[in-house]
Amino acid sequence: MSYVDIGWPFGLVIIGILVLLLGEGYWLRKYIIGGMYLFAGLRMGIGSLILLIKGHLNTELSRYKYQRKRWKKSGFTNIDISLQYEIMLQCFANITFLSIPAILQAFNPQEYLSVLEILGYSFWLLFFVMEHIADIQKQKFLKKAFLEKRKKQVCNIGLWKYSRHPNYFAEWMVWNSLILSSLPSFFYFQISESNLISLGLLISIFYLSIIMYNTLVYYTGAIPSEYYSLKKRPDYKKYKQKTNMFFFGINQ
Repeated sequence: MSYVDIGWPFGLVIIGILVLLLGEGYWLRKYIIGGMYLFAGLRMGIGSLILLIKGHLNTELSRYKYQRKRWKKSGFTNIDISLQYEIMLQCFANITFLSIPAILQAFNPQEYLSVLEILGYSFWLLFFVMEHIADIQKQKFLKKAFLEKRKKQVCNIGLWKYSRHPNYFAEWMVWNSLILSSLPSFFYFQISESNLISLGLLISIFYLSIIMYNTLVYYTGAIPSEYYSLKKRPDYKKYKQKTNMFFFGINQ
């Protein structure tokens, strides 16, 4: 299942490429939204390839090991079918809900950027950088702990002081920023589309936020990660009691 971590982000890269090649809307908006998908997908995709080269994907990542426990608990005995189901589920997400912001904006012909779009793009950049900073902070912490021969340490520096998963929170906000920047395009197409199509688009846009939240917290994110952290890191229980799981500054 860890190979999905290569396929999924490069799916975002393909969405970005298709936007740039096929989008018929305002060129500046098309380049911005296409670039956002390209950068986000390449960041995660190249990171996964590095893990592959270093051999870290030779065994399944903890979140997928946790998924196998879910299958066992639910009584799923055919592992091959379960694996294919999980792979196709992530593929389905890419070609439906996750691509909607790109499609809407790539075909919007309005030759100006609205305030909502500028805010959405600005927030996307802010949280994209925040996610990258969180990952770097953790990598530096773990490297320092390794060099000092302090095993099984809990990263509680920088952004990790205020959230146990600041990278997941930032990733969620990246997608919320895409939703915000898609609203002007939705309002544009709403005029020419039927009420049923407009309602379906609106529900799909905001359902994207729910999908990403559930994924990043329950499905492959915080909950699976913490299941193993509690087992491997003696101080994690104390860290869990003192630090918020997902949102910054909100007590659990």
